[in-house]
Amino acid sequence: MEETPALLAAKPSWLLTQLAVHAHRLASDGFGGVGARGYHYRILAALAEFGASSQAELGRRSNMDRSDVVATINELAEQDFVERTPDPDDRRRNIVTLTKAGRRQLRRMDQALDQVQDDLLRPLSADDRQTLVRLLTDLLAHHQRG
Repeated sequence: MEETPALLAAKPSWLLTQLAVHAHRLASDGFGGVGARGYHYRILAALAEFGASSQAELGRRSNMDRSDVVATINELAEQDFVERTPDPDDRRRNIVTLTKAGRRQLRRMDQALDQVQDDLLRPLSADDRQTLVRLLTDLLAHHQRG
């Protein structure tokens, strides 16, 4: 393994980027172990928390592009994890609902993601993990306002 220049390795932006790549790889592998993808988790989690939603609402809540939402919902519907029905108030819209099978899949995905968190944060104590989450949450909130 080649050494990283100290000047670069001291930059938080570089460290965050390197860790994000590693975290993404771990999450993809974890989700793959239960036959899923990260986009599936975003949609299923939003439905579990907020209830039946239009595809547009799911896209906003999941921070996903409209075409990715449609493709993901198609994949989830094929596996009976979600049900898509026309909105009775606006036939041009679809309402997406989480099924029982979708709830079970979300639980499997959540367990896989919990393991990923443990793997990713293994060197940190429980207190340090809480501090890291708080700091990252504060940074993200600040930059989302801007």
